[in-house]
Amino acid sequence: MAQYYEAVGRRKESTARVRVMGGSGTFTVNEKTGSAYFPRIGDVQDILRPFAAVGEDAGKYDVTVKVQGGGVSGQTKAVRLGLARALQALNADWTPALRKHGLLTRDAREKERKKPGLKKARKAPTYTKR
Repeated sequence: MAQYYEAVGRRKESTARVRVMGGSGTFTVNEKTGSAYFPRIGDVQDILRPFAAVGEDAGKYDVTVKVQGGGVSGQTKAVRLGLARALQALNADWTPALRKHGLLTRDAREKERKKPGLKKARKAPTYTKR
């Protein structure tokens, strides 16, 4: 097996384990092609942004992803962060370029917990005077 670089990306409830290795440009997510797993327009381009940030051609590398949890948007951002971290492991000289494009920063926003007596985290029941 060829040498690969692995990293983990997280966002909301999603976790993505990304492996990058030299190859022919295949992008596989959970045993499916990237465009089949992320059919929403622009998602695959957003995920592959780290390649553009470092000036590399995505066609030179095979990317394999295992992603679980959360929704489409969270999984997209988790895979992008994992890919950026894997590229950083591949070549540490790319760190400033990835950092400049904001691709190495973990988005720490999580869903706020529901409080007792409220309908959601902050939404209160309708107030009635009588």
